[in-house]
Amino acid sequence: MASNLETLVTVFGGSGFLGRNVVRALCKRDYRVRVAVRRPELAGHLQPLGRVGQIHAVQANVRYPASVEAAMRDSQIAINLVGILAEGGGQTFDAVQVKGAETIAKVAAANGARMVHVSAIGADENSLSGYFRAKAEGEKAVQAALPSATIMRPSLLFGPEDQFTNRFGALARMSPVLPLVGGGVNTVQPAYVADVADAVADAVDGKAKAGATYELGGPEVLTMREIMEIILQITQRDRMLAPLPFGLAKLQSYVLQFAPGPFTLTPDQVAMLRTDNVVSDAAKAAGLTFAGLGITPDSMEAVAPQYLWRFRATGQFQKKSA
Repeated sequence: MASNLETLVTVFGGSGFLGRNVVRALCKRDYRVRVAVRRPELAGHLQPLGRVGQIHAVQANVRYPASVEAAMRDSQIAINLVGILAEGGGQTFDAVQVKGAETIAKVAAANGARMVHVSAIGADENSLSGYFRAKAEGEKAVQAALPSATIMRPSLLFGPEDQFTNRFGALARMSPVLPLVGGGVNTVQPAYVADVADAVADAVDGKAKAGATYELGGPEVLTMREIMEIILQITQRDRMLAPLPFGLAKLQSYVLQFAPGPFTLTPDQVAMLRTDNVVSDAAKAAGLTFAGLGITPDSMEAVAPQYLWRFRATGQFQKKSA
């Protein structure tokens, strides 16, 4: 049987939050990993994740097909993790999440390579969110170019260095009030980033169904209010949870999209919060979930205390809500 060391996997967007975990999971399984990123000189933090020579970073920008072709040279598998939460300059949802995904799929198909494409639960061509519309269009483009591609749709990702729990942990340290856009009643199924990385690595191993779309959600369905309460409990912060109507949130987002750090809120992010983000009944029935891959996902309450401790307050804690 051939060793995984003989298999080269090109990971587009491998230096990001999910990317780091995917690279780690692949290295543990002895794959050779080529990390394709716009700034390879900033990807040095990935080297300790594997053995000497196992990880190699190269320059690639999904907006430029020639760089994608170069990054895929001699590679047997492509993983696309490239995505943006906010548009800026030439980095638009369409350019990155639709045309970029299509370019990778076409190059993979031309090279006879397999592909794992990471999208998102909530991908919908009719969504009010440009992010979710682009994710849906990207899936469609990938499937047209490479029908055998496996698509992974994770729910909200959490874990060390995430942009969600850490954001609100920092906000709770600075602000006496945490806003609940739309009242915080929309539901999500937070997925631990390491579990999603294992699912992607399983697909590389050939354990996932070719051409299938998997929906990856954690063990619990939580409202945004419940998630905020978990974060406050872990950080031992006494903060008010204030409902913020969608209309007012959207109005404020036109200004807050330019705000620094945890205060940033874009109009598209407000639109994203209008829909639930949970695994569908159809995916469960078809076995296209974590369970279908034999993965038992970890909960936010079990994992988040391991990294949110740095936001903890001192003294007695009492939870407060509006």
